[in-house]
This record gives sequence, C-alpha cells and structure tokens, in this order.
Amino acid sequence: MSIIDTITVLVCLSAIFSYINHRWLRLPLTIGLMAIALAMSLALVVLDGFGFGIGQDARNFIDGIDFNETLMHGMLSFLLFAGALHVDLDALLRHKWIVAALASLGVIVSTVIVGVLSFYAFQLVGLDLPLLACFIFGALISPTDPIAVLAILKQAGAPESLKIKIAGESLLNDGVGVVLFLLLTQLAVQDAPTAGHIALFFLQEVGGGAAIGLFLGVVAYRMLKPIDQHQVEILITLALVMGGYAIADALHASGPIAVVVAGLLIGNHGRRFALSESSREYLDTFWELVDELLNAVLFVLIGLEVLVLTFQTDYLEAGLLAIPIVLVARFVSVGMPVWVLSLAQEVSRRATLILTWGGLRGGVSVALALSLHRGTTRDALLVITYTVVVFSILVQGLTIGRLIRSAAPPPPSA
Repeated sequence: MSIIDTITVLVCLSAIFSYINHRWLRLPLTIGLMAIALAMSLALVVLDGFGFGIGQDARNFIDGIDFNETLMHGMLSFLLFAGALHVDLDALLRHKWIVAALASLGVIVSTVIVGVLSFYAFQLVGLDLPLLACFIFGALISPTDPIAVLAILKQAGAPESLKIKIAGESLLNDGVGVVLFLLLTQLAVQDAPTAGHIALFFLQEVGGGAAIGLFLGVVAYRMLKPIDQHQVEILITLALVMGGYAIADALHASGPIAVVVAGLLIGNHGRRFALSESSREYLDTFWELVDELLNAVLFVLIGLEVLVLTFQTDYLEAGLLAIPIVLVARFVSVGMPVWVLSLAQEVSRRATLILTWGGLRGGVSVALALSLHRGTTRDALLVITYTVVVFSILVQGLTIGRLIRSAAPPPPSA
C-alpha cells in the first residue's frame, strides 16, 4: 500500500475506535484506542483459526508498516516537542535533582536489575536467552515512555509537583534509555568498548543532543521574536522539530534529547518573550491537536502490532514473569534517589509508590525491540516487551489516577 493509503486506514480506524470508546467504553482515549485495537486484532486471530482469511490481510498491512521508523524517526519528534512545550521549566528546575537522578542513574540501575533477574527467571520457563540479550531488554524496557506517561497524566489528576517529576523524567530518560540501548546492541556485534569509549559515546549522544537542541532553539527563538503572524510561527516550530531531529540524527547525537531541549526553551523563554497572546493560543492549539492525533494513531498501531508477533508458550510465560521484574526494578531505581533526596526534604518518600506505578511503558519500547536484528532472540524479546507494555498501559494506566487520589494527604480539618 502507498503511504497515503496506509495513513488513511490508520486515521479511519482511529476515528472509528474513538467513536466506539466515547459512546460505550468511556475509557481514557489512548487506553481505549489501544484496548479496542488489541481486541480487534485478537478477534482476527481467532477468526483465522476458524478458516477466515481476513487476518492475513490485516497481518500483511501491519507488516508493511515499519513501526520503528514510523515512531522513532517520525511521530516521536512531534510528540516529544508537544510534551516539552507545556512543561514549566521553573518548576522542572525546582525538582532538577530528583528528575536528573531518575532519568540517568535510575535507568542504568533498572537496566542492570532487569537484566540479571530476567536472565535467571526466563530459564525457569525454558527460555535460555544470553545475558547480553537480557541487558538489552532491560535497556529498552527501563525508560518510562513519555508518550504514554504524558497522555495518561492529563487525566490522572496528579498534584502539580508530582506531575512535573513524572513528566520531566519521562521526557529525559527516553533519550538516555535509547543511548544505553544503542551501546548494548553495539556490544552484541563488536568487542567490548573501553570506559573512555563509553563515556565519549554518552557525551556525544546526550551532550551533543542537548547542545544541538539548545542552539536550534535559540535560533528559532530569534526568528520568532520579531514577527507576530501565527502561520509563520507554527512553520518555524515545525521546521525546528523536523530539522532538529534530522540534524541530531545525522551528527550521531540524541534526537529525542535535542527536541525536548528545544521544546522546553520555546515553551518557556519563547512563550514569555517572543510570542504574543494570540500567537500563544494558536501555537498551543496546533500542537495540542498534533499531540492528540498522533497519540490516537500510535496507540491504535500498538494494539494492532499483536498481529505480527510470533507467539510461543515460553515467550508468553517469560513476558508474564517480566512484569513483576520490571516493577521491582522500577521500585528500587526510583526508591534510591527518592530516599536520598527525602533526607534533604526535597521529595516525599510516599512518592516512591506513585512513581513506580506511574512509570508506564509504551511505543518506544516496542519500537526499540522491533529494531533488533531478526531472529529467535528478537522474536522472544518482542513478545516479552509487548506483554509488559500492554500490562503497563491497560492496568497501570487505568489505576494510576486512583492510586494518586488514595495517596493524597487528607484535606485539613476545619
């Protein structure tokens, strides 16, 4: 199918599923879309078992979409920019230590814990994966997905201080997780790098991405400041997102980090000093629409991806074992910095449970798993990753709001 035909099918499915969810299910939009798409996919698989051939057509359609390319080099830049655009930088800086710890050290600690525990746990179900493959799984599943997190947080009713911690971490740890994933996948095909090579790799990816995002954000800010025409201003932000991600990618720097840094600059400094009130309204409306439309299509795609997975009993059992492993790793990696910073009264220790359960996984983890070279290891990791992602979005996503409300301190008595 042509690109236009593919987009048409996805948009039409998103519209139909959105209508069904709004009329009958009343779930949060992204969760409802994924649940309906997943149910439809499973129904097609069942119909295939009874001799109907429509499942194969749907499978061919999904197989023709490069999910990794579509998300990592298409949708992700727009979604990250839209998310960063509405993050209060002053509030983020007030919580800079906890956000920085969660987005860097937290990802590394979680990767190690998931890698070690899954290596032994998967053997219990007869799935003998190499230790390096388990560490790769840890790297792709440890970062919280900014797309899933930001979409759910909008409706969870979290306190502003907690919301900024979760949103800030999810925007930044995505880039760190991708860099760690790339480093580990390189280990699978070449000799072990030196400590200097690892440090240089991180500096190039993370530091380079931040520098590119800051430079291009300043350029865009200076272009926005002397004009007051919303059509031109929106085009400038579009060029910043698409061009910034492409430039960072070409220079082997982190595109996600570049886009987030640029979005934070335009959303804060640019909003205050370069945009008029009417321009801010147009810009916010445009990027909110982009965010919601792309989110709708993405979560439909996640639900449909089940059609192209290679299901085996040991893969599914390993996926179910991976769920508590990922939650334990998240609890430890979150609990360490929260405990240290709680000594300085910077964060409540009660936040550990909410940060653990609110660390949703989503399309980025699936996209990274799909980027692995085809083979038995990839098939296993893809099913395991997909199982964790489905649990994260459907179970954690539906209950995080209730957890936040139950953990909130009672109102002061009169």
